[in-house]
Amino acid sequence: MVTKLGAPMLSDVVDALCEEESYQAVYHMPEHDRPMPSLEALGELVERLRAVIFPGYFGDSEIRPETMRYHIGGSLDIAYRLLVEQISRGHCFFCSTDDRTCIDCEVEAKRVAGEFMSKLPQIRKLLATDVQAAYVGDPASKSPGETIFCYPSITTLTHHRIAHELYKLKVDLIPRIIGEMAHSKTGIDIHPGAQIGEHFFIDHGTGTVIGETCIIGRNVRLYQGVTLGAKSFPQDDSGTLIKGIARHPIVEDDVIVYSGATILGRVTIGQGSVIGGNVWITRSVEAGERLLQNKCSL
Repeated sequence: MVTKLGAPMLSDVVDALCEEESYQAVYHMPEHDRPMPSLEALGELVERLRAVIFPGYFGDSEIRPETMRYHIGGSLDIAYRLLVEQISRGHCFFCSTDDRTCIDCEVEAKRVAGEFMSKLPQIRKLLATDVQAAYVGDPASKSPGETIFCYPSITTLTHHRIAHELYKLKVDLIPRIIGEMAHSKTGIDIHPGAQIGEHFFIDHGTGTVIGETCIIGRNVRLYQGVTLGAKSFPQDDSGTLIKGIARHPIVEDDVIVYSGATILGRVTIGQGSVIGGNVWITRSVEAGERLLQNKCSL
C-alpha cells in the first residue's frame, strides 16, 4: 500500500521489518532480561578512569593534593559500580546454558572489577612513560601536558591500557568496545589483546593498525599508517578460520617504523632496527638492520 505521494505506508514497512526472515540475522535477544553493554556507561567509565590516571587534566581541573583522595575515591567508587554492571552485561551477551547462575556472574563481575581496579597504579605508570615518549619523540611538543591533552597517541593508549587489562582478565566484549571508542576518535586501531611495552609512541597515528597477537617491546615508535597485521588466516578442514593462534608481528625494543610500512605475519623485527616508509615486510628483520624501500624483501 502507498500514499498519494507514492511513499509506502509506515505500517507496511513495520510489518516487513518485523518478519523473522528479515531480522533474525541482526537481532539480539537479551539473556536473563539483561540488556547489552551501554556505550554511554562505558564512555563515562573511561572518562572517570582518565580523571583518576591524569588528575587535574580531566574531570575536576581544580583538584589539589589535599583533596585528591576525595576526588579519586569518588570517581573510583562510581567507576567500580559501572564496571561491575557492564562486565555482567558483556558476559550475558555470550551467555550459553551452563551451570552458572546470574548470582554467580554478579559475584564474578565484582571480583574481576576489583582485580582490575588494583591494576590502575600500574596502568598509570605505563601511561606516564608513554607521555614522556611522546614529549621526547616529537620536537613540536612543548610540554608533557600538551601530549596528554592533545595527542591521539595518548588518548588511544589510555583506552588500550585499560582495555588490555580487562582483556587479560577474560572480560567479554567490553575491551573491544573500549578499544573501538578510541579507534573512532583517533583513527588508530589497536586490538585490546596486543601486548605493548613502556615508552610507546605513535606519531600522528591516523590509520595505524596493531593486531591482536602483536608483541611490542619498550621504547618503540610508530608513525601514521603503519600496519602490524596478519599475513594469512589459516582454516580448519571445514573452512572455518582457526582463532587464537599467534599471527601478528613481534617488535623488539628500540624499533622505529616509519609511515605507511606494512609488516605481516608472525615475524620478528629485531631490536634497534629501523623500518622505512611504505615498505612491505613478511620476513623477520635482524637486530639493528635498516630496511628502506629499495632494500626490502617481500
